[in-house]
Amino acid sequence: MNFSSTLIKAISMIAVLSAVSACSHKQAKTETNDSKINGYDVSPIKESDILSSDKTNALGLQSVHFPYNDIALDKENRSILMQDVKILKTNSSVSIQIEGHCDQRGGSQYNLALGEKRANAVRKFLQGNGINRDRLTTISMGKEKPLDAAETEEAYAKNRRANLVITSK
Repeated sequence: MNFSSTLIKAISMIAVLSAVSACSHKQAKTETNDSKINGYDVSPIKESDILSSDKTNALGLQSVHFPYNDIALDKENRSILMQDVKILKTNSSVSIQIEGHCDQRGGSQYNLALGEKRANAVRKFLQGNGINRDRLTTISMGKEKPLDAAETEEAYAKNRRANLVITSK
């Protein structure tokens, strides 16, 4: 094999690789720019799109807060939840997810269980006041999503909560 033959093969190989690379690059661009598949919006949900009582952008729904190591709904929490009941009754097509949260103290497993109990306490209250169970889901976030990462009593109090996230309108 002589030099010119080797050069021609090398140039041919570069041309093939360039063509393949261009096709795959074009395909990747098309996939990421297209936010609809078969008519359904498949664009990723941005954090700013989430309607949550923690962000005060969820139809006026409000989060409730709990004492340390407790799931009790005191008089103030029941009053807040009654306002949430009114909003949910007025907006009967809205479904929500109730997220139970804890402060940063304690083990992960313990806080997941406590967060679940807090979410379930809120769900039970909403159901007991006329909100259909089919509109409510619960999840525990444990200590994984604090509103305030500081290690102060004030921050801990903010983090011990159940917030409401709109999942469908």
